[in-house]
Amino acid sequence: MTTDPQFVEVEHTGKPRRFIFVLMQDFTMLSFASAIDSLRIANHTANKTLYSWHLIGEGGEAAFCSNGCEFRLDDDLIELERDDTIMLCGGIDVQRATTKRLLAWLRREARRGVIISGLCTAGYTMARAGLLDGKRATIHWENQDSFTEEFDEVELTKSVFVVDGNRITTAGGTASIDLMLKLIADDHGEELANAVADIMIYSSIRTDQDTQRLSIPTRIGVRHPKLSRVIQMMEKNIEEPISPAILARDVGMSTRQLERLFRRYLSRSPKRYYMEMRLQKARNLLMQTDMTVINVALACGFASPSHFSKCYRSHYDTTPYRERGSHAARLSV
Repeated sequence: MTTDPQFVEVEHTGKPRRFIFVLMQDFTMLSFASAIDSLRIANHTANKTLYSWHLIGEGGEAAFCSNGCEFRLDDDLIELERDDTIMLCGGIDVQRATTKRLLAWLRREARRGVIISGLCTAGYTMARAGLLDGKRATIHWENQDSFTEEFDEVELTKSVFVVDGNRITTAGGTASIDLMLKLIADDHGEELANAVADIMIYSSIRTDQDTQRLSIPTRIGVRHPKLSRVIQMMEKNIEEPISPAILARDVGMSTRQLERLFRRYLSRSPKRYYMEMRLQKARNLLMQTDMTVINVALACGFASPSHFSKCYRSHYDTTPYRERGSHAARLSV
């Protein structure tokens, strides 16, 4: 055995664990590359073939990721071995990429006991297939609003990844690295997983207890505890907005003090900041779900469609109906 310090001695005499990467239309390269390269580096670090992988997808010819790069596929949606692990790779417009054929294939493989993982937005596809009913899961934070509206039987978390039995989901991006490091550690020990992280120059390994988004102070660039608490309350109360007076009272301030705090640090009033937050959620729902405009309005705290449309036009310079229509037209090109 080599004594090179970059290698870790691993006892392994069985066949490699095989990962089946299912590349959906417009999948995200970062989450896919993070996962597959973790396996490659594990093999290199152990100086053994611990893992193998196979790229498949509908048609079996090629798949394009969201940045336009093309990947040649090894196979179509074939029947797998029971000890394979599926890595379903999602990306932008996951609804369109979730085809009837793909759903039927996933359900068939699930019945055979195959472990199924969803990277980035692929948790949506797993939920559509009914594979996450009664389970904990996660998905990229941009898709959480629409996911919650559509799949109330799934316990959605804000974790970077979730392992619930033989169902695994990640939040996308570099969360794939955290997941793969956990799987490598489970398979072959912490020493190998840490060595893989070291080679990847990945110095802060996250667990399923870590959340995917930056803290509120980091996101807004302001470290003020009362301001952070107010914004957190706003985020948790989109459907039934709280008045500035109540927000101020709950953090021990007057309404005037709260107004000054927002204008000093965020250059807008609390009411305006809250409105922009609600409109951003509305825009996500319009683009990611088939909810009616009326239901989108209600989900974002607007009492009437006309008021919603007026606020939306003022902020985005278009109506909710036109926004959805232009989004659909762009996707059909």
